[in-house]
Amino acid sequence: MATIEECRGALDRLAEHLAGASGELRAAAAPDRSLSCHVTDLDVTFVGHLREGHLKEVRTVEGVPERRAEIALEMTGDDLVALVDGKLNFARAWAGGRVRLKAGLRDVLRLRSIL
Repeated sequence: MATIEECRGALDRLAEHLAGASGELRAAAAPDRSLSCHVTDLDVTFVGHLREGHLKEVRTVEGVPERRAEIALEMTGDDLVALVDGKLNFARAWAGGRVRLKAGLRDVLRLRSIL
């Protein structure tokens, strides 16, 4: 089971990928959206903001926040780490129920290209 530190590290790596992205990936990460990732096995949620191709203002909160983000992900810590490291395919994980996503259709398509 991944720790909070490993999950935070995965989000930091995702932020680095976004910051260094160009072309189509950069365009997918460009929208200004609130983002949350609830790690079910740790019962913590990382909340932040996807803005100008960067993941900003990331903080950790216990449980599920009362206010839902515009892009809300939910998965285990191991799946988060595997997803960011490219060991887990986002589309297959989402279709198989390992990753839950609540977002508008356009955001879903953009997120698929980011992850």
